Amino acid sequence: MSIDPKSAVNAFDDEARIARMVERLSEWVRVESPTRNANAVNAMMDVLVSGIDESIATVERVPGRDGLGDSVILRAGPQTNEKPILVLSHLDTVHPIGTAEKDNPVRREGDRLYGPGVYDMKGGACLALEAFMEVARRGTAKRPLVFLFTPDEEIGSLTTRGLIEELGRHAEAVLVTEPAREGGKIVTSRKGVGRFDVHIEGRPAHSGSKHAEGRNAIHEAARQISVIEAMTDYERGVTTTVGLVNGGTAMNTVPQHCRFSIDLRVATVADGEEFAEKIMGLVPLAPDFKVTVTGGMNRPPFERTQEVAQIFTLAQEIGNEIGLDVQECPRTGGGSDGNFTAIFGVPTLDGLGIDGDGAHTLQEYALISSIAPRAKLIASFLERIG
Repeated sequence: MSIDPKSAVNAFDDEARIARMVERLSEWVRVESPTRNANAVNAMMDVLVSGIDESIATVERVPGRDGLGDSVILRAGPQTNEKPILVLSHLDTVHPIGTAEKDNPVRREGDRLYGPGVYDMKGGACLALEAFMEVARRGTAKRPLVFLFTPDEEIGSLTTRGLIEELGRHAEAVLVTEPAREGGKIVTSRKGVGRFDVHIEGRPAHSGSKHAEGRNAIHEAARQISVIEAMTDYERGVTTTVGLVNGGTAMNTVPQHCRFSIDLRVATVADGEEFAEKIMGLVPLAPDFKVTVTGGMNRPPFERTQEVAQIFTLAQEIGNEIGLDVQECPRTGGGSDGNFTAIFGVPTLDGLGIDGDGAHTLQEYALISSIAPRAKLIASFLERIG
């Protein structure tokens, strides 16, 4: 199938246009936006909003809460009662302020654009915005278009999950601009994520003169951790990780308290329910201890359903038209906001963002050569989903 001359896809054959997109992305990366710094995240949202032509797309800014930044919703396309296409991006990053100047300065080296958050995921957000606005300007979308930018994905979308779910459950399809994987592959399934905190309480005592009277909370935590780590089942795609431990008060005191965190990853909803129940049901393994567990599933699994398979087939068809070899990666262990929409059975495709590598590291970079094909892919989705 040939590309319609009116299609927004054609806009991204312009080298000058791509050069401007690289400049814009570089500006975005310089505006550092670590999740817990609401002022910094909101400064990034200011930059986003300032670049929107409001004659093409409406802007709604949702105030942040619980000390986190704002969200921004763009709406465009035909004003009908049809279910919209929803695009999801987050503009928060994991890197502290100053990374863009010292540890990973924003710079171009050949095909690579370096900088904190350029790959995860300002690159995908930036190119998707260009595609979104170009389709809106040309009026080539068949359905209403909605683009949600969030401030807290990197910490589990604590304040925006409800907004994502509300917009997602009413969408015809959801496109998530998390970075591409393994050389440009698209994500069609992700593990679900559970987060739990465990508090062990024992009995304090002097470690010399009253040792026998004490009940060592750290020792009990060690027993519990052995049980938790043994829950890992690679064949089922289940992993349990104790990543943080904190206990004790002094070298010469039998510790009364110990706390640790558990990261649970599962492939299916059923496994999430089963293993969350096991973790929440932890009981003392020795006398005179108290075990308290809080938490639960943070993100449901994003399973490769028939609906997901169908929208991936459309991605391959589009790829054939624009000269992009579209492949999918095996299920990834990390969650995203796509987990929240896929659970409703809404066709959701992830990993549509920029190609590159080094997410969450000081070697993070994006491939400039991937900007045009990824923008074309998203633009074509926005025009083709009818």
